[in-house]
Amino acid sequence: MVDIDKIGAAVAGVAQGRVSGIREKDGTVSMMVDVSGLDNAARDALVAGISAAVADVAPGAPVRLLQTAERIVPKLIAVASGKGGVGKSTLSANLAVAMRRAGRAAGLVDADIYGPSQTRLLGVEGVKPEAEGKKMFPTPGAGGVPFLSMGQLAAPGQPIAWRGPMAGQALAQLVDAHWGDVREIIVDMPPGTGDIQLSMIQKHKPVGAVIVSTPQDLALMDATRAIGFFNQAQVPIIGLVENMAGYICPHCSEVSDPFGSGGAQAAAAELGIPFLGRIPLDIAVRVASDAGEPPALGDGPVAGAFADIARRVGTWLDNQRNGG
Repeated sequence: MVDIDKIGAAVAGVAQGRVSGIREKDGTVSMMVDVSGLDNAARDALVAGISAAVADVAPGAPVRLLQTAERIVPKLIAVASGKGGVGKSTLSANLAVAMRRAGRAAGLVDADIYGPSQTRLLGVEGVKPEAEGKKMFPTPGAGGVPFLSMGQLAAPGQPIAWRGPMAGQALAQLVDAHWGDVREIIVDMPPGTGDIQLSMIQKHKPVGAVIVSTPQDLALMDATRAIGFFNQAQVPIIGLVENMAGYICPHCSEVSDPFGSGGAQAAAAELGIPFLGRIPLDIAVRVASDAGEPPALGDGPVAGAFADIARRVGTWLDNQRNGG
């Protein structure tokens, strides 16, 4: 006679809380094993460990393990701007890094078909994603951020001259990949508010959008258009980030404001949306980004600024999940 309590106690040490419904019928021990988020090697190791634990307390008893996997559907967070050149991709990469440093299961999709740059920013240029069937596996980048990029689907150095439907199909491949335990995906959107952006949003509805702007009035006009675009698409605005907000002199550490100061914060207040923070115009950001070492991995004021923005985005996501 098989002792179910003994089996339960035996598998508890190796099951990682993933076993339920232990039963015995006609001498066969059966149970449910949740393998959500595990790769093939981890899943095989878990199954082998459970089988061995049962064999220790019930030698010779047949074991039937029913593997189940709850499909995790990551939430998409769009990072967007009304125009190019405001540092949207740099913010996207560092936001994903900072969220992972804060313990969140964040990934990144580089959907910018006009200038995919995340392979450079995350330090893995030339690395192609592996695939199983028609689904790709994200590539691990700097800070352990799993990511997929439009740039990985095109020949190096070649422009991506795709029409809307082709771009939409490519983005679907990136979003519908084997994301494992990733719960939140930062989507580095193409700049602007055209048909391609609208198709992306309609097919892959983000839970919210982070808008990036520089402080000067012209950039804020474009950011306002981007906010209106997401409002029309019924995508909530998580908040506005002011990038290149003050130049830090590398010699004397004095701060000057070549693009003005506080414009994005004032615009956020006028539009009634949260202001998430400002990132200074620091040459260290450019040098580290070109080297594939996101500044959010380090310490100091710039890393702290990214960490603060990541914390505010995380709080917004948690409030949405909890109905706040």
